[in-house]
Amino acid sequence: MADRATPNLPSADFERTAAFYAALGFETGFRDDGWMILHRGPITLEFFLHDVDPLKTIASCCIRVGDLEGLYNSFSNVGLSDSCWATPRIGAPHEEAPGLRIFYMVDPDGNLIRCLQDRSSEAA
Repeated sequence: MADRATPNLPSADFERTAAFYAALGFETGFRDDGWMILHRGPITLEFFLHDVDPLKTIASCCIRVGDLEGLYNSFSNVGLSDSCWATPRIGAPHEEAPGLRIFYMVDPDGNLIRCLQDRSSEAA
């Protein structure tokens, strides 16, 4: 197995979290009374039960992918709001720095998910 890290994010309601991420193509790999692991291909997100205020949480993670536009299209097809005041919501891809494309998503618990693709090392 390749080295990897998996973010651990708070969830106030596993049912709601699982349903939200299932719409984005994630499947539940493990779940008990206090922990849940979701997979979407090579992407793994882990959640722990915690009473979280979606307007005040500071939880976040980065997902680095090879096809940012494809992931964005998949995520945006589920009808997420693009309003900066909505929870959940999604922001359009943009260039953050030369060669670095990014979009963000905020889930129902206010977790900020940054999705990035580094194109600076790709062949021209």
